Amino acid sequence: MKFSLSMIAAATLLAAPAFAEGDAAKGERVFNQCQTCHVVANEAGEVLAGRNAKTGPNLYGVIGRTAGSYPDFEYGESIVAAGAGGLVWDEAQITTYLADPTAFLKEVTGDPAARSMMAFKLRKPEDAANVAAYVASLGPAADAAAPAEGEAAPAANP
Repeated sequence: MKFSLSMIAAATLLAAPAFAEGDAAKGERVFNQCQTCHVVANEAGEVLAGRNAKTGPNLYGVIGRTAGSYPDFEYGESIVAAGAGGLVWDEAQITTYLADPTAFLKEVTGDPAARSMMAFKLRKPEDAANVAAYVASLGPAADAAAPAEGEAAPAANP
């Protein structure tokens, strides 16, 4: 089945919880539940969060990444199909996915038989939003925005 971008956008809007913006500081505490399976490690191999677990993919740079595309990780076919159909992760989508991964994939792919290999769910919408915000705060965009040690923060353009 081929998925259009409009199908994915519509499914995401319909499935998105009210909590689209989370609190990264609170998400750091909730992420302790995620580190059993996931790590957030940058390109240099520095572990930013987690314990270098390998059950789930590295979440560094997940915001803006095509679903099911982290190199050398063996994903389930449903999440790969979602990515092939155009799903690119953002905080709102990750928030919805974390609340019920299988339901999210069924909705996004339109496949009632879709399944997620991730059985864990964050049942509180605010916990899911907070974890999404926390993981986003550790990504490459956050690294680029932060000044290097000893450097001044970039000046804002008026």
